Amino acid sequence: MKKLILSLLMVCTIVPVFSQNKLSEEQKKEGWKLLFDGTNLNSFRGLHKNENVFKGWTVENGCMKTLQPGNDEAGGALITKKKYADFEFQWDWKMESKGGNSGVKYYVLEELSDSKKSGIGLEYQMLDDNNHEWMLNGKMQSGDFHTLGALYEIYPAKNRKINPLDEWNTSRIVSKNNHVEHWLNGVEILEYERGSADFKEKVANSKFSMYPGFGEAKKGHILIQDHGSVMYFKNLFIREL
Repeated sequence: MKKLILSLLMVCTIVPVFSQNKLSEEQKKEGWKLLFDGTNLNSFRGLHKNENVFKGWTVENGCMKTLQPGNDEAGGALITKKKYADFEFQWDWKMESKGGNSGVKYYVLEELSDSKKSGIGLEYQMLDDNNHEWMLNGKMQSGDFHTLGALYEIYPAKNRKINPLDEWNTSRIVSKNNHVEHWLNGVEILEYERGSADFKEKVANSKFSMYPGFGEAKKGHILIQDHGSVMYFKNLFIREL
């Protein structure tokens, strides 16, 4: 019982608790910043200054929402106007589309991609695993590096506590001195070292092998992906470490 209580206390001290799209004075002193205040998308822009990106997003009931894809020019990923080095980023999200696909990318460098809709960077995968077409056709296996919480194409996530489709989840990325952690609903599900021999080997065996130094940038943008699924995001908080 004592061990259980201690474990719960540790989780409570590790996982930040935020009000709806708001920061307390204490959190401000700790360096936290809002990326979304529930009313506008002013912290973001499109890749390569693509203004059409905002045709694929809306603000609804205090949430950022992706719209169903329309014409080929509308929609696409949002990236932060600012670049980040060491950081902690936490966000709430829910997926409305069955079999949906999305993600949050970090250390994104625009010069690596000529696309105005999808940037190149490390990706915290967000997926409806069991209903996704890759799972249904055997291209993806349960718990592999394409599933929810994984570092897409590189490392799988473990010990995931996943809330059902159309319910809220809380995700977090912590990156400091090249040590990176992925969290889901208060549980650490993945950790790795950027630039390590193991990391380099896995990148070399991935579809990102064509990009020299992939994932090792000192600074990069945070990217919120629009992959054609209806997604909701709120409580996007970040601090530099």
